[in-house]
Amino acid sequence: MNAMTEIPMREHANAAGLLVRKPGLSILIPFYGDDPRPLINALGPMAERADDFEIVLYDDGEPDPELNRAICAHIDRFDLPMRVLTSARNRGRATGRNLLASAARADWFLYLDADMIPDDGAFLERYRRAMADDVADAIFGGYVTADAEHPDQILHAALSRSSDHHDATTRNAVGATAFCSSNVLVRASVMRACPFDQGFSGWGWEDTDWAVTASNGFHLIHVDNPARHGGLQSTDELLAKFKAGAVNFRRLLDRHPELSGLPGARAARTLKAVPGQHWLRGLWAWTSRNNALPLRLRTLAVKLWRASWTSEVL
Repeated sequence: MNAMTEIPMREHANAAGLLVRKPGLSILIPFYGDDPRPLINALGPMAERADDFEIVLYDDGEPDPELNRAICAHIDRFDLPMRVLTSARNRGRATGRNLLASAARADWFLYLDADMIPDDGAFLERYRRAMADDVADAIFGGYVTADAEHPDQILHAALSRSSDHHDATTRNAVGATAFCSSNVLVRASVMRACPFDQGFSGWGWEDTDWAVTASNGFHLIHVDNPARHGGLQSTDELLAKFKAGAVNFRRLLDRHPELSGLPGARAARTLKAVPGQHWLRGLWAWTSRNNALPLRLRTLAVKLWRASWTSEVL
């Protein structure tokens, strides 16, 4: 893996993290400003023995040094092996996940986002059974979206629930494109053979690219073992993210032309054929931001905004 080793990295390990060499599972948690301590606290009681699993965290650029210090102090209180890897510069989502895979010591990895919480106490036990039964090479457990804590996050919550909340039966019918890079259980050997493509920058689509690529040589399945996902963003943050993510969607289609039938690609091609459609972006942005309008209308507006920017790069 090209881990951009010229950028300085440091590592902080707790006492157990210095001793345990072969845990049963490596739980890999990238973060950028989010606080993973609630997730660590939720996972701790699920350990069956001292070497049941390790937790490896990756701070991508250390935007909050105080938070980094607090997390390092927090893991020192645990008897489970835990480490914090810190990069001096932000490397991005794909590179961060590859760095975590390089640092992990188990034969199985579980990627979780820092703002996730397992939906119940049997979360890890379900994955243990899946590993023992050898059911697949990679497994996506799905997720549910936390409630919005601020009115400006309501649109993101509604969009997530309408687009991404599907049970395993529905997701298995869709296949690899229904995978996300969070709450994924995957063999270490798969990650060695198929790392994340570090040509994706910023937000979006590196997880879809990884899953589609991995599905060509490995067995990927969906199960119902959700984690609750926080990290809801404001409408302005969402609009900026979708605008910036258009170039990544183009990279996805360039690498996988067979995905040209995805709904986002079809919508973008349709808008590209509409003269002057880019003048409507102001209306779609205004509609998305207007809390007085029905959520369904605001959700449609943000989807049109995303498709419009994607049309620019197709």
